Formats: sequence, C-alpha cells, structure tokens
Amino acid sequence: MAGVAGVAVAIVGVGLGVAAAAEGSTPTVNCPSVADKLPAVPASAAAEIQRNLALLNTQIQEANNRLATSAGEGGPNFIQNAILGPLEDKRFATINRMETAIGRAAAKPDLNAEGLSPCTLNENGGGNAAPEPTEVPAGNAGGGENAGGGENAGGGDDAGALPTVNCPTVADKLPAVPASAQAEIQRNLALLNTQIEEANTRIRNTVGQGGANFIQNAILGPLEDKRFATINRMETAIGRAAAKPDLNAEGLAPCSLNENGGGNAAPEPTQVATADPEDVAANLPTVNCPAVNIGVAIPASAQAEIDRNLALLQTQIQEANNRIRNTVGQGGPAFIQNAILGPLKDKRFATINRMETAIGRTAAKPNLNAEGLSTCSLNQ
Repeated sequence: MAGVAGVAVAIVGVGLGVAAAAEGSTPTVNCPSVADKLPAVPASAAAEIQRNLALLNTQIQEANNRLATSAGEGGPNFIQNAILGPLEDKRFATINRMETAIGRAAAKPDLNAEGLSPCTLNENGGGNAAPEPTEVPAGNAGGGENAGGGENAGGGDDAGALPTVNCPTVADKLPAVPASAQAEIQRNLALLNTQIEEANTRIRNTVGQGGANFIQNAILGPLEDKRFATINRMETAIGRAAAKPDLNAEGLAPCSLNENGGGNAAPEPTQVATADPEDVAANLPTVNCPAVNIGVAIPASAQAEIDRNLALLQTQIQEANNRIRNTVGQGGPAFIQNAILGPLKDKRFATINRMETAIGRTAAKPNLNAEGLSTCSLNQ
C-alpha cells in the first residue's frame, strides 16, 4: 500500500508539472473520477483495483504528455482522434477490468464504464486532472469467518447476495429400497449433494464471468445433466432387485436459482427405507403358461417319458420366474419378452413335440397343439 501511495504521489507531481509547465496555454484532459464510484472492495480484489486506479492515473499523465509534445500537429480533430479517443478506449477496458475483479469475489458492480470513459479538455490547462486516489473502500468478502459459507453455502456478507441453486428433493420420492441396492442408493444421494455444493462453489468463483446466460449455460445446464444421470442410476439400482421405479428424472433434474442465496439447498438425506424381501418378490411378474392336458390314452411304454417331459415343463416355468427375479431392471421394455418369454416358448414347443412323438411310437401320434400351448404370458 505504501508503494502504491508513493506511485500516486509521483503521478500527482508529474501531472501537475505538465499542467504548470504549459502556464495554462496547453490543454489538459479532464476525466470523470472512478474511485469514488467504487463499492466496498473484497480484500482479494483490493490489489488489482489499486493497480487499475493507478493505471487510470498513468493514462491521464500519458495523454497530458502527448498534448504537450504534439501541439500544432494534425488538423482540427487531431486531439480527439489521436489522444482523447484512444484514452477513452483504454479507460473503458480498465474500468471493465475493475468490475470483473470485484465480481470474482462479490456481486459484479456496474461502474458505468461507458459514462466514465470519455474525457474532455481543459482548454487552458489546469482543471480537475488530478490523479485518482488508490485507496479503496474495503469489503469483507473472500476471507474471514464468513468466506466459507453458512448452512446453505451462501458465503459471507458480500457472498450472501449471490444466488444459490435450488434443486428438487429426490430422497423423499424413493420407494422402499431392496437391501442389495441400499449402498448404491446412498452413494448416489450423496453425489446429488456434492453436485449442488459444486454448483454453488462455481457460482461464487465465477461471479461476473460470461454474459446474461452464463449461469444457465455453464452451471445449471451441466448440473441438470449430472442429476438426470444420477437419478437414472438410482432407478436402475433399485430395478436390479425389485420393480424398477419411475423417479421422474426429467422433472427432478432441473434446478432453479435462489437469487439472493439461502433457500432450500439443504443436502439430501442419505438414509433410505429398506424394502421387505418378501414384498419385493411378491411385486415381481411371473410367467403364466397354458396347461398341457393329454387327452389320449398314454401307452405304458411312453408313460415315463411323458412324466419326465411334464416335469420339464414345470422346471422351465420355474427357471423363467427365477430369471425374471434375477434380471429386474436389465434391458429395455422388451427384455422379458425377448430374453425370457421367447426362449421359454421355444423350449415348451420342443417339449410338447417330444411328448407327441413318445406316444406316437406305439400308438397313433396325437396333436397336442404345441403351437398354441407353447406361448406364455405374464402375471404382472
């Protein structure tokens, strides 16, 4: 700070020297002050603000020097085009940098760069071309006890005005969770919390960046994608051991903003209700197959083979039901049809055909309607 103050003093001396040397005959630039328009400056931005205030002084000094050394050059628009115009551009960029510097740690201010950038002339020198003071009003963002955020990760006094994400809760939409899925569900609920924390941190760390849609495009949009994938994984995890739930991932994934911080960004609870295994099994579908009734006399020599194949039909039904229980949530909507009911139909068709053949070896071969009796449906 002492060093910066020394620079300011030096600038004062040089600036006044330029004006004085000209004895009022050389114009000097007359620029609006900026330092008195600043809000409280976060401690983390103070050094950058001081550098840019000093730079505004340097720009004024350089413009005054150019006025003194180029007297008589160019036409009537020389000063405007060669000195005041470039000075306006430099000041605009410098003031914008100051807005951004404050905005990294607090709400980004509007210092009216367009209004404060243009400078006029003191035609006879003198005037209010004195340097900007480089002392800045201190704020309390970016450090101290408040910098870490409170219960809702809102930040300190300056950060309290920052928005936080507001996401729909998911834990209270869950059904009873099978024991085998508990750990995965808890991990994903914790991940939803982490995603909210990361989004709030990103909001705090990028204040002032991007345009009007920055938060939506760079923070809320990616957060929605992450939440959608996480909620889908939870549906799949439950679906491996029970009926796959529809948690409405599309409706629960998007988050809005608490514009002034706070709000209901509290973490998801990670404790979930455990489903009773018997209830899980009771809610699963089972196969429903037509009975195979043999309406003809069975020769004694075929009886044993007929009995084996009738028992095999029951075994095929049991295996299909086991497969349904063990693959809950796998594949798409046609998984059971393609991976369980279809193969079961083929097995039953072959089994019923063998029964027809067994009887036909010693008697008239019956038509047991293998095509009609092979197809099974589901008891949902």
